[in-house]
Parts: sequence; C-alpha cells; structure tokens
Amino acid sequence: MEPGELVELEITGVAHGGVFVARHGAGGDGPGRVVFVSDTAPGERVRAQVTEVKKSFARAVTTEVLEASPDRVPHVWPQADVTVAADERPGGADLGHLALSAQRELKARVLREAFERFAGLEIDVPVRGPEAVLGADHADAAATLDGTGYRTRLSLHVDDDGRIGPYAARSHRVIEVDEHPLASPRVAEVALAVRKAPPGRLDLVLPADGVVRTIRRPARKDRRAPRPEPEVVAEFVGEREFHVDAGGFWQVHRAAAATLDRAVRDALGELSSDAWHLDLYGGVGLFAAALGELAGPARITTVEADERASAHAEDNVADLGVEAVNMRVDRFLSRLDAQASLLDREMLTRGVTLLDPPRSGAGREVVGRVADLGPSRIAYVACDPVALARDVGWFRELGYELASLDAFDLFPHSHHVEAVAVLAR
Repeated sequence: MEPGELVELEITGVAHGGVFVARHGAGGDGPGRVVFVSDTAPGERVRAQVTEVKKSFARAVTTEVLEASPDRVPHVWPQADVTVAADERPGGADLGHLALSAQRELKARVLREAFERFAGLEIDVPVRGPEAVLGADHADAAATLDGTGYRTRLSLHVDDDGRIGPYAARSHRVIEVDEHPLASPRVAEVALAVRKAPPGRLDLVLPADGVVRTIRRPARKDRRAPRPEPEVVAEFVGEREFHVDAGGFWQVHRAAAATLDRAVRDALGELSSDAWHLDLYGGVGLFAAALGELAGPARITTVEADERASAHAEDNVADLGVEAVNMRVDRFLSRLDAQASLLDREMLTRGVTLLDPPRSGAGREVVGRVADLGPSRIAYVACDPVALARDVGWFRELGYELASLDAFDLFPHSHHVEAVAVLAR
C-alpha cells in the first residue's frame, strides 16, 4: 500500500474524528492493515485513495461509493460531496453525507466504545439534539432541527493569493465556496460577501443583538502597532446576560449554551448552600451562574486562565457573590491544596466541583488534585468523548463512579459531540 494508490475497502466501523474503519489485505496472513477512511459509513463498500501510510495503519479518502449505506443522503454541503475531487472538499461537515439520525447513532457508538476502552464502563446513552432538552418550541432549537443554520461563529481563512474560505478537509489549503449551510443565515451572508482581506483568518461572530462582527486576524502582525480594545458583546441564557469579548469563547451552536446550562442544572439538582462549589475552566461564568442559582447563598469560585474572560465572569455573576479567580486550573488547585484550612476542606467535600476543560480534557494531574479535594460530586462538561472517557477512568481509580451521563449533538453534520457527566464519591 502506497500513498496515491486506489483500493477497494469494506467499511466495518467508526472511529473518533469523523473517520471510518476498514482493513486492507486481510486473509490467511493476518487481519490486515487498519485503514481510516473519510466520507463513508459502516456497511459501505468504497473505492478510496490512500493519503498516508504508517507502520500500523493507513489513511484514505473515499473517491467512489460502490455499495451505499441506507443512511447515505445527498451531502448537506454539496461542495463536500464524495463526487467532488477529494482535495476540493471543504472541511467542517465530515458526517454531512449521512442522515441526522444516523449521525447521532454513530456519535453514541463512538462515546460507548470510548467508555468501554478508557473508562472500563458499559454505557448506552443516546445523543440528543437541543430540541430534546429545550423543547421544539424553543426558538433556537426549532430553527435548527435539520442541523443547518446553527453556527453563530465561523472562521474563514485567507491565503497568500487572496483566496477566502474554509480549509479543505484535513489540510490547510483554502477552498472558495458558494454557500455555508451550517452557518446562521446572517453569518453565511456576510461570509459570502467578503471579497478581499489580508492573509490570515477572519472570524465572523453573531451575538445576541443580531449584528455580525468581522474580526480580522492577519497572519503577519505588526508587533509595534497598538492593540485595539476588544469589542464586548452580549449573549443570553434565559434572562441572564453574559458579556464576552466578540472574539472570545462562546458556544458555537445558537442553542448550545442554553442546552448545556439546562443539562447541568437537571443533572445536579439543588445544591447545598453550606458548601464550597468550584467551577473550573469557567470562561465568562456560564456554569458559575448555574451553580450559584442552584446553591443559593453558598461559597462559589470560578477559575479561568484567560484574563479577559475571568474579568467578564466577575461582572456576569457578581449578583450571585461568585469569586472569580484568574489563574490556570492546575496552579489554582495546587495553591488550594497548600493553603486550604480544615474548614475549607470540609466545605469542599460537601460541594460540587464542575469542570469544563478544553478538547484535550482535564488530564491526570488535574483529575488527581480534584479527587484529593473530595467533593461530593463532580460535574464534567466535555467536548471530546475520548478525553472524557479517559478522565472518567482516572476518577474511577480514585474513588468516584459515574452517576449520570447525557450526550448532545451541538455540532450537527460534524463528528463532534458534547456530553455532561456527573460522578459521585
């Protein structure tokens, strides 16, 4: 097997990352080489072009479907369809060739296999859309039932030749496109209207006021040039207003923040007011607000490494008396371990520690330090199923067990899946 070679493959499984599993060369000599294949589905037979060959596996991209899965549908983004040359397909919709219900079943399968492998647990959790949590009459959920038009944040790239668009799938080559079906209609309109920009990146942001902001991030920055003060915009979850930098982090799906907020509240229920609750990787305070409203007048600390986000959090949840700490989570936990009094530790054991780490997960050190604090429950909001399962496995080794798990499809037509896990001591 060599890069560029065309091979016929039977697709037998799905892997994390929007790729599918086949074996090439299976027979009397062994099981064959594992091949991770894009743009296909379990049960299909495809012709694929090999793009990379490693010692134990290879990667390939589907060029022709020889036997189609019953779940295959016309691609939600026609320019990313398998009939388009592989290097001309824009990335970002790697499951867009499958029915939405099939996508969710595959995401549930990835989550299930990750928990079996990394956490030693057998789970069977459906992946649900926002409408299942917020109700089909919720405006943002109702507007995105088919998994399109949901992105309020969109990044475009500009190459040295002035081409503007998304990257081609699994590359850094800019592809010019004539539609953005996953973007909110206003964002898509602005994205297609951009004709000229310096090389780098363009971030399009649609906050609650309905006006799209365009944030230019040139590839070559003049370090001597003054940095403008970031614009601050407002987002809402229910009646609560959150201030956030236009270029700062907020959930991409227009219904995601409300969905995760509701999921955390439902999973935790009423919290003790005679306790110390922690919100780690707290951002601008979304979950700190949930903890504050669930616990009432309790001691709550939200920890965030980004200085601007931490400052917004302090303002966003000031009415709840939440303490905002601008510090890396690992350093905060180390300091807490060194300085906490016996009363502090007792209050922490009665409280909840919530984590919303980046895609790479919390990691062994943070997991260990959180477990050492001994909170009664741990809530974990995750955007990567493998990182979540790995961290849950470590928590299990340290005396915690999975009490509940919910999964949500907040990036339809892509492989991403969000989850909320609660562990009990």
